[in-house]
Amino acid sequence: MALWEQRTEIPLAFAALAFLASYALRVLDPELPQPVLDLCLAVTLSGWAVFICDYAVRWHLSGQGLRFARTHGLDTVVLFLPLLRPLRVVKLYEALQRRNGRPRLALYARVMAYSGMTTLLLGFTGALAVYQQERDAPGTTMHTFGDAVWWTCTTLSTVGYGDVVPVTPMGRVIAVGVMTIGLALLGAVTGTFASWLLQVFSLEDEEPPGH
Repeated sequence: MALWEQRTEIPLAFAALAFLASYALRVLDPELPQPVLDLCLAVTLSGWAVFICDYAVRWHLSGQGLRFARTHGLDTVVLFLPLLRPLRVVKLYEALQRRNGRPRLALYARVMAYSGMTTLLLGFTGALAVYQQERDAPGTTMHTFGDAVWWTCTTLSTVGYGDVVPVTPMGRVIAVGVMTIGLALLGAVTGTFASWLLQVFSLEDEEPPGH
């Protein structure tokens, strides 16, 4: 299974990018010619099919049966939640970091880099998803994609001004997911930064006087 994952990392990353690009075009410009919209939909569905095939192959190669779904929880969730599929791009970044057998960045730097990339990807896809649900809803406060981006930024940062809020049931479901991810990412970044500071101060305290 490791060989399969190694060989499919780059194709799956490009499939994730194609999925995100086609989904973004359909959401941001619904006035595109119908053949273009149909092509974007086909690319989106094809990307989903690629992820399903990859999941099925890895399930078969693992020989774990139903345990595979539990031991690969993130992959299972990504399979059913389109919002998380662009995270495959983060896995490509990790593979590039390990091209020579060892990560090129230190642990703390990798955590910061992965958290930053994850925040950007999920922030953009979250804004797309909530904008698609909210833009035509009665009483909506998200009249433009810029409003959705502003809402996503305030939600991921746990600020939550409340000037732009989702009003549809599905929009609020997406909001719960964005809030949960925002808290998790904020905790990861602040915890890593605090750990790095403690390590730096500890090394300084251990240095002999006069050095």
